[in-house]
Amino acid sequence: MIIISAIIDIFPQLLRGLGVTVSVLLASAIFAYLMAFIAGLCRLSQNVIIRKFTGFYVEVFRGTSLIVQLFWLYYAIPMLFGIQLGSNWWTGVIAIGLNYGAYLSEVVRGSILSVAKGQTEAAVALNMSRFQRMRLVIFPQAVRMMLPEFGNYTIQMLKGTSLVSLIGMTDVLYYGDIMRSTNLSQAPLIYLLVLVLYFIIALPLIWLTRKGESISKKGVASG
Repeated sequence: MIIISAIIDIFPQLLRGLGVTVSVLLASAIFAYLMAFIAGLCRLSQNVIIRKFTGFYVEVFRGTSLIVQLFWLYYAIPMLFGIQLGSNWWTGVIAIGLNYGAYLSEVVRGSILSVAKGQTEAAVALNMSRFQRMRLVIFPQAVRMMLPEFGNYTIQMLKGTSLVSLIGMTDVLYYGDIMRSTNLSQAPLIYLLVLVLYFIIALPLIWLTRKGESISKKGVASG
C-alpha cells in the first residue's frame, strides 16, 4: 500500500513534463526528417561543393556527442557569436534535429542507392528526366526502405529528449530529478516510473516501426 500511495503521488508530477517531452519529440522528428532528406539528396548531388559541405555536416554531427552539441548551441554560440537560437525549447529541438538528421541522411542516401539499377535504366529508356526518374521511380521505392530505420531513429530521438532537462527544460526527467532531490529514498521508484512513462510514450512508435517494416517488404523491385 505504501508503494501504491507513492506511485499515486509521483506519477502525476511526472506527467507535468509530458507535454514538453512530446512537443520536443514531435518538433525534433519533423526537423530531423527535413534535414535527412535535404542532406541525403545533397550528398548525391553532382556538385562537389554541395556534396562536401553536407558531408562535413553529417560527419561532424555523427562524430560528436549530442550532449556536447546541445551545450554548444545553448551556451557556446551565444557567448562566442552573440547569436541567440531562441528559447531553450528551440535549442533542444535544433540540437536533436541536427544530430538525428545527420544519421537519417545516411539512411536516405543508402536507400536511394539501394534501388535496383534496372529501375533507373528503364526510366532512362522511357526518356524520363533526372527529376522525373527520382520523383516517379526511385524515390517511392526508396521511401519504403527508409521506413523501418526512420521508426527506429524516432524511438532513439524520444530517448534523446531526456537530455533537454540539462538546459532547464521542464520535461519528464526534470520533474523526476526534482522529486529525487527532495526525497532521495524514493529515487529507485521515481526513476522506475520515469522508465515506464518513456516506454508508454514509445509504444505507438514501436507499433509504427513494425508497420513500416511490413510496408518496406512490399513493392520494392529487386535485381
